[in-house]
Amino acid sequence: MKVVLAGAFGNLGAEILKELVKAGHEIVAADLKERELEGCAGKYTFVAIDATDPATLKGLCDGADVVITTMGLTTSSTKFTSYDIDLKGNLNLLNEAKAAGVKRFNYISVIACDEPGAEKVPMLHAKKLMEDELKKSGVEYVIYRPTGYFYDIAKVFKPYVDAGAMQLLKGYGGVKANVVDCPDFAKFIVEHMCDTNALYEVGGKETYTYEEMAKLCFDAAGKPVKIKYYPYWMFGLLANLPKIKKEGKHDIILFSQWTLSHDLVGKDVTGDHSFKEYITAYFKNAK
Repeated sequence: MKVVLAGAFGNLGAEILKELVKAGHEIVAADLKERELEGCAGKYTFVAIDATDPATLKGLCDGADVVITTMGLTTSSTKFTSYDIDLKGNLNLLNEAKAAGVKRFNYISVIACDEPGAEKVPMLHAKKLMEDELKKSGVEYVIYRPTGYFYDIAKVFKPYVDAGAMQLLKGYGGVKANVVDCPDFAKFIVEHMCDTNALYEVGGKETYTYEEMAKLCFDAAGKPVKIKYYPYWMFGLLANLPKIKKEGKHDIILFSQWTLSHDLVGKDVTGDHSFKEYITAYFKNAK
């Protein structure tokens, strides 16, 4: 089976690429840049793309049976918004896939993007709009809504642990999530990539509150637990400071405010990897 994987060299994309290689598929790995992945050399065709430029996508999907896209804005940017990448970039890819006659399109979205209030969070709203476009496209689709990833929690929490105090929202310490490890999620995606018009809310096997996650991180780092609680409105105020907007951090802060104040528990549980074990190993290796 010929599979086009867009965003093939991000954290999740790389794990999907490895799973596709294991399964023996013909793979077109598309991204801005290529990087070396263990066990994958010579087992795919690389195509450099810029999803915001439709011209770079021409011919990308020719002969493909399935397109999988992980493309999305995950960091602060002064050049692009979530609407540029998560919506317009993926829509450019969808249009190219349709023109090439591709039958199946897989999109990585995010959990809770359709809940009331999510339309005020660009990193959620852009994904929901892309879901809507995909559903009405006439192409068979699979939409995955992950709860979050092990590495994201580790990466976001570590600077606070290093500084000696984690920051959470006052009154929301009991909010919980069952984040999933990328290799587990990648395997789930490849197993379900030929499903028809399906939507999955994907999470890992362990559910923790954010307070519990913070404590796991402090324990793994061998530091005393210290959590500071800030009012909900402070994140909104911070997001709208001129300096924050100029640095392109507005959307990231609003997304953080959302995730720390909403239960994000996926009903489609997958994988055997333990978040607790991952965090222990992460902080051990970081020392």
